Amino acid sequence: MLNLSELTTETRNQKTMHLDTMSVHEFATTMNAEDQTVAVSVAKALPQIEQAIETITARFNRGGRLFYMGAGTSGRLGVLDAAECVPTFGTEPEMVQGLIAGGMSAMTVAVEGAEDNVQLGTDDLKNANLTDNDTVVGIAASGRTPYVVGGLDYAKTVGAATIALSCNKDSVISAHAALAIEVPVGPEVLTGSTRLKAGTAQKMVLNMLSTGAMVGIGKAYGNLMVDVRPTNEKLVERSKRIIQEATDCDADTAAAMFEAADHDVKLAIVMTLTNLPKADAQARLKAGNGFIAKAISKEGEK
Repeated sequence: MLNLSELTTETRNQKTMHLDTMSVHEFATTMNAEDQTVAVSVAKALPQIEQAIETITARFNRGGRLFYMGAGTSGRLGVLDAAECVPTFGTEPEMVQGLIAGGMSAMTVAVEGAEDNVQLGTDDLKNANLTDNDTVVGIAASGRTPYVVGGLDYAKTVGAATIALSCNKDSVISAHAALAIEVPVGPEVLTGSTRLKAGTAQKMVLNMLSTGAMVGIGKAYGNLMVDVRPTNEKLVERSKRIIQEATDCDADTAAAMFEAADHDVKLAIVMTLTNLPKADAQARLKAGNGFIAKAISKEGEK
């Protein structure tokens, strides 16, 4: 029988026992103070987060993919992080994928019983043709979601890297992964509402995992998102600004190089910094494994 009282994410927060009679000011102040504890909790898990970034980066370099899987809020956060990798880092949708118990309809409406289905976690990864080059990050605030357990267990059988992200100490899913990231944020302001501090903690960790791994495979130059996909007017203007920032050129030059590189920001930067034609700049980037710093260095000339 499931005993929720053993999970700190399900216990009552002593600071909000009179939540229903608080003034709006008291409520907002208290919730803000609780939220400020989240970053401190995440900081305590940095050694494990660093290992996870290194693992994901290594698998990307082998041609592998990253899968997030979870139920409810945890699943939605994984889907969100995966979706944002496409415009931010210019990845193909298949490279980072979010799997949520019950399928994409569960993004907006709860799917009855899906999170309790161990086999569903296995089936979703089988349908994705998981391989030993891939990484699976199982996400569960409670740390016990059967859907996630099923996915992690299957991932291990095919040799994929397995990482568990939870918000309780010594969680169940931690025992089903090669690497466990535990961020115990304590009781929620509203008892059991893990979309609050637990959700914030998970979002912070996922931000680090995806961004750190993408930087690790050459998706940034300095702190610029040089593989951004200019899919709308805002991103087109951002792309030109990135070229300006990276090369210290004027706006007209940035716009011209953006067009010359067929809207490929990274390529435009290399063309500008090396004064090379498109084909030669592309060769430099390939030789530098997609890293601009390598492509424009003396090593890139070899």
